[in-house]
Amino acid sequence: MDFLRLSGKDFLVFGVANRKSVAYHIGKQLESCGARVVYVVRSPQRHDSVAKLLGGAEVRVCDVEFPEQIERLRDELAGEGRVFHGLVHSIAFADYSDGMKPFHETGKAQFLRAVDISCYSLMAVANALKERLDPDASVVALSISTTRMASENYGYMAPIKAALDSSLAFLAKSFSRFSRIRFNAVGPGLLKTSASAGIPGYVDSYLFAEQVIPRKQAVETEEAASVAVFLLSPRSSGINAQTLVVDAGMAINYFDAELVRRAMRPE
Repeated sequence: MDFLRLSGKDFLVFGVANRKSVAYHIGKQLESCGARVVYVVRSPQRHDSVAKLLGGAEVRVCDVEFPEQIERLRDELAGEGRVFHGLVHSIAFADYSDGMKPFHETGKAQFLRAVDISCYSLMAVANALKERLDPDASVVALSISTTRMASENYGYMAPIKAALDSSLAFLAKSFSRFSRIRFNAVGPGLLKTSASAGIPGYVDSYLFAEQVIPRKQAVETEEAASVAVFLLSPRSSGINAQTLVVDAGMAINYFDAELVRRAMRPE
């Protein structure tokens, strides 16, 4: 039974790096529903590793930091007459090579590059590929569960994700002039991915999150991917310009009695 109505539909998935990527799990779930997936990665080297991982799936190269590469992808797909029913934007970048600094010491070049790759690229890709998207297509971005939590070891990325979340409303509005294309995001809690492993101090925050979450288990990448697949499906047609939080209840439990006791009377 094709409950999600995805069988036979075509999707573009940006951002697979390896087996731990959210984009990888989204793509595999789409395929399990009978959909056809074209994966888009940022470099020829990544193309080779991802193509091997995906066992012959169609993989294209496009580094969204460079407008000419977005245009090339657009032209390639247009030349083939391809039309897609959904697009996944699972792209984020931050340069922590100088270590984690207080937010007010964030360098201008670092911040603006992160905005370009992590946020503006959604606008750039959507605009370039608007003719390649079905009039009822769904665009789904990967955000975070909260942009108001001033987590020191997430650096300057939360404000950038806040800009990404805000962009959903403006993209949904501007695209409504010529289509019914929807823009939404999935906002997972802390995940165990290769990208997150590169954030200084992330592991400690991940372990703390497991204590805060009522079920005492962090969000699984597969859980975030499942919500993304739902948003890509016609079953979510009434949802637009929203970020669906997938945090397993973490946000309701910061004042758990046992956590408070341990903080106030550490053993």
